[in-house]
Amino acid sequence: MRVDTVYENARFLTGTGESVALAALNGRIVALGHDAAALSAKRRVDLGGLVVVPGFHDAHNHMAWFGMALDDVALSDCRSVDEVYDAVARRAADTPPGGWIIGSGYDQNKLAGGHPTRQGLDRAAPGHLVRLKHTSGHMTVVNSAVLERLDLADVPVGGDVVRDEDGSPTGLLAEQAQLMLRPLTYPTPVETVVRGLDRASARYLSEGITSVQEAGIGGGLVGETPAELAAYQLARDRGVLRVRSTVMVAASVLHELDADAGFGLDLGMRTGFGDEWLRIGAMKLFADGSLIGRTCAMHEPFAGEPDNVGYFQVPEDEIARTIAAAHKAGWQIATHAIGDRAITVVLDAYEAALKADPRPDHRHRIEHCAVLRPGELKRLASLGLIASPQGRFVNEIGDGMRAALGPEREPWCYRLKSLLDAGCVLPASSDRPVVEGAPLLALADMVRRKTASGVVLGPDERLTPAEALHAYTYGSAYAAFAEKDLGTLAPGKLADFAVLSADPADESTLDSIQVVATAVGGDLVYERS
Repeated sequence: MRVDTVYENARFLTGTGESVALAALNGRIVALGHDAAALSAKRRVDLGGLVVVPGFHDAHNHMAWFGMALDDVALSDCRSVDEVYDAVARRAADTPPGGWIIGSGYDQNKLAGGHPTRQGLDRAAPGHLVRLKHTSGHMTVVNSAVLERLDLADVPVGGDVVRDEDGSPTGLLAEQAQLMLRPLTYPTPVETVVRGLDRASARYLSEGITSVQEAGIGGGLVGETPAELAAYQLARDRGVLRVRSTVMVAASVLHELDADAGFGLDLGMRTGFGDEWLRIGAMKLFADGSLIGRTCAMHEPFAGEPDNVGYFQVPEDEIARTIAAAHKAGWQIATHAIGDRAITVVLDAYEAALKADPRPDHRHRIEHCAVLRPGELKRLASLGLIASPQGRFVNEIGDGMRAALGPEREPWCYRLKSLLDAGCVLPASSDRPVVEGAPLLALADMVRRKTASGVVLGPDERLTPAEALHAYTYGSAYAAFAEKDLGTLAPGKLADFAVLSADPADESTLDSIQVVATAVGGDLVYERS
């Protein structure tokens, strides 16, 4: 056999063992070890003793949102509202009057002064339209010029227009209230989405990411346009969709079909439709809001806010009806549930759907699953569900999460080890652009679980480096029904891998390890200069 490429002189951490060489033909692995090294090849690549791992797979990210946000006013490094206003003013100086100024990434937990206000934005950018997106994506601050264009008397269910003591809007729109902005900004042009995918996926390859799951397209809070899947297809046609993508479809775009097809998309498409580059994955449903924004649905009030237990984004009975209909129609379901009250309601809905229509290997998911009580952890495992937490959250927004929960509930926050011990398959993800999405950063956080202030959040939830690596490769592939092609390096699987400067399963390397190269389909598509 003459293969396309033989990669040799490296430590190949396959996910099930180690090897010394890898042979690729037509985009797939055909041999490993000495069998691979002995094959005739069109090209041989000496990897100089480096370490090779399966390509990283981000199980919950927002690639289009991240790519498009690269043009926004960056606010993640701001540490006071005055710094936010200064950044807005600088952009306003270069923006024609009447134009939009979009910023993203602010976190009120890190800002002296809390949330920006419409009055502050009015002073910073007079004569402009201003929108600043919270890092969670669950709230937005706008200036007076934008508020004047909104019907504040018709706030969507599951949303809130925050007001000050005299009843005037502060400019903060929480959760579904952000949908009131849609007539001003929606839909995003398809070409803009394509450009975002291009820029984002190029960045991902430099971080060793070869596959992702896009957590909501076509509608809802995170959808950019009803034609979002067309944007992905166009990006693929042009060769700028550089990572394999499984897209979750927003629940709001599914509807009743005929009696045979049930509930879903026109033409009867559902989970699994597509190919190795672009597939339809789960239906994405939002149950509640944000932990650091203190809008997620809780059994008990947030720390220091005795009247605030958060709220649901849709009525509880609608959550149950949507899950039941999608399950019966054959969809995998991924439900965003952060607060412990939301998790209880979602578990009830999954349990009822599975009892009514048993389905083996459904792989239904709870996205984030942030505040997971011990009893609910056992129930989640018994139902065969997948929790999809984000290890990187602990470092970047962990202090805000601790402040929202108080010490009694900290041990329930973004569990990792407990899920493995309960027998669950654990995926790994970033929720980028909510936080920095480089997998190597996340691996360190999953092992150490240190917040930005140095506090260890949930010490019993720390993983070993090997467990963290397994989650960011095999676990994520499994969560997308893709483990037959991805997640480990084995003959017959896609030849997607990352070449690293050191062993990521060695804790001593976590602060210095780098991505040297990335391969997709057996071809090196990124090489560090």
